[in-house]
Amino acid sequence: MKNPFSLLYWFGIILIIMLIGTAGFMIIEHYDFLSALYMTVITVTTIGYTEVHPLSADGKIFNIILIIGSFSTFTYALAKLTQYMASGDMTNYFKNRKLMQDIASLNNHVIICGFGRNGQQTARTLKAHKVKFVVVENNMNPVNQLLAEDPSLIYINKDATEDETLVAAGIEKARAMIITLPNDSDNVFIVLSARSLNHEIQIISRASQSNSIPKLKKAGADNIIMPDKIGGMHMATLVSKPDVVEFIDYLSGEEGEGISMESVGYEKLPHALRGQPLKLVMDWKKTGVNCIGVKNIEGKFIINPPQDTIISAGMKVIILGTKEQIQAMKLNIDQPHT
Repeated sequence: MKNPFSLLYWFGIILIIMLIGTAGFMIIEHYDFLSALYMTVITVTTIGYTEVHPLSADGKIFNIILIIGSFSTFTYALAKLTQYMASGDMTNYFKNRKLMQDIASLNNHVIICGFGRNGQQTARTLKAHKVKFVVVENNMNPVNQLLAEDPSLIYINKDATEDETLVAAGIEKARAMIITLPNDSDNVFIVLSARSLNHEIQIISRASQSNSIPKLKKAGADNIIMPDKIGGMHMATLVSKPDVVEFIDYLSGEEGEGISMESVGYEKLPHALRGQPLKLVMDWKKTGVNCIGVKNIEGKFIINPPQDTIISAGMKVIILGTKEQIQAMKLNIDQPHT
């Protein structure tokens, strides 16, 4: 909507005309409020119904001034209001207002910049895992396609390279940003802006060219993905290790949405489990989850770690299980312990 105040502006013009006319008739002709309002309405709309009672000389002069001064203004304001409502601006205003209210209510959400094929797949995966997100895209065509599937989609139809757009998307409260634009220079610019607006946010960016990776890292991206490279590796692995790839696809796809992998950091463990062997951590109020790896303090992954691995500060345990099992483990961890 070009001017969100158009509705109030033209409605205000009409209201001022009605107030002036009503006040004039009440003062000059001593009408009561309803009679004065009635005279104002039939005067400015040129309907010409019978007057409440014959006007005095002063009343006639005021009526002439009111007709000359208000007729064209009233007609133009009414036309603008009609145009405003007929053009859909009024509907867009209330739609945008609701979207802004929805975004304002979000916390710890994900911002998806760019809504091409990669962005749309990202949105579907996040939705399958019940992660709240906001889409930022200046082209409404792909957004409308997903809106047909999910009318509750929260989006901003603006340029993601503008700081104001990122602020409107709630970047200060977001947990992560996924940038999927095809132009690497735009991605670098968004990474720089996002990092300056939120130093703690996790930034995952797409890269089309390998020489853009150092630039994106320097700009502040935590992770960089090259979709074409991953796609090629995926297809090649389907030949050499088809069952493994199909299993991974099952876990990450809609069919396996009941299965999840999560990381549990040292700082999230109860005090009684910190600095203890992995076996003790996994046996805590057994929920059926399995440990498939550990990320050590150097950031390296240990696959199928020994049961006597000590979980110390800075380490993370990677677990696999159903959503219900993982939720049960999280609840056990979150409960206060003595």
